[in-house]
Amino acid sequence: MKLSLKLEEFAMFALGAYAFSTLSISWWWFFGLLFLPDIGMLGYAFGNTTGAMVYNIFHHKGLAIFIFTIGIYTQIPWLKLIGIILFTHASLDRILGYGLKYKKGFKFTHLENL
Repeated sequence: MKLSLKLEEFAMFALGAYAFSTLSISWWWFFGLLFLPDIGMLGYAFGNTTGAMVYNIFHHKGLAIFIFTIGIYTQIPWLKLIGIILFTHASLDRILGYGLKYKKGFKFTHLENL
């Protein structure tokens, strides 16, 4: 992936870490939950199409921002936490070159042609 995109994703990862710091939750939760969205890979047990759909739900930044926004509006801390973890994890995955998946298989991502 191009360096400029990795730097952009790193900035979003840092934004997620900053957002987490505004919550009154211990940092070990951040590191403990950071890889939880990878549970979306279990969708691949039901085939590539289902796997891609489930994985992409757990790694979609728009959904993460929506959940976080609902958490802000309702003042529900655990919704803010879920949004932050989803957003930050997606940024980390993209820094590492893992993108949203196509239904033709796990290795086919939206980052493959960058």
